[in-house]
Amino acid sequence: MKKTIILSLGGSLIAPEKIDINFLRNFKKTIEKFLRKNYKFVIVCGGGSIARKYQEALADIIGNDREAMDWMGISATHLNAFLLRTIFHEYSDENIIEDPTKKINSKKKIILAAGWKPGWSTDYDAVLLAKNLKANTIINMSNIDYVYDKDPRKHKDAKKIKHICWKHFRKMIGTKWTAGLNAPFDPIAAKAAEKSKTKVIVIGKNLKNFENVLNNKKFKGTVIE
Repeated sequence: MKKTIILSLGGSLIAPEKIDINFLRNFKKTIEKFLRKNYKFVIVCGGGSIARKYQEALADIIGNDREAMDWMGISATHLNAFLLRTIFHEYSDENIIEDPTKKINSKKKIILAAGWKPGWSTDYDAVLLAKNLKANTIINMSNIDYVYDKDPRKHKDAKKIKHICWKHFRKMIGTKWTAGLNAPFDPIAAKAAEKSKTKVIVIGKNLKNFENVLNNKKFKGTVIE
């Protein structure tokens, strides 16, 4: 029986400023290693810097149109998902999942997903996919190794959080979603994950650490449940 992994892959890893070819090449090798162990992956792609650059350009020209900004970000997630789908072409389903609530019948080892509707990030899509596929855990891989009690880029005294409940996490991040929001897991997704009792493991880009998570070994990261 295949073990299905729901992976929310941050756009900041796919394209931090430009496309990170070295990371993607090594990411492919890591995923292939686990495909041989009968794992199946559903990879939800974020937008990253590509989304933000287009959103910033749009805002400069037409002003802060929230729905247009969201659609711009969603388009970027589809571009990244197409890139990943092509990289994994020998294993992946040809369709990129847009609606995470629709029944998924694919027998392929890798399924790619992207943004769906304005109003939330691909984190929320990952929660809906987990519910759809009856998976109780999401691995959220981004450019931060842990959730912190405050932004570590602005506060030198920010403390790592290794384990936190959804109630306290949601209190910490607030309730509002805005396009391009830079949060460990977005507020809309956090609310849905708490309701569905979905566990989220937040880790950084280190692929050996990612392997440790998959192998149920000790890892660096934050568990939210």
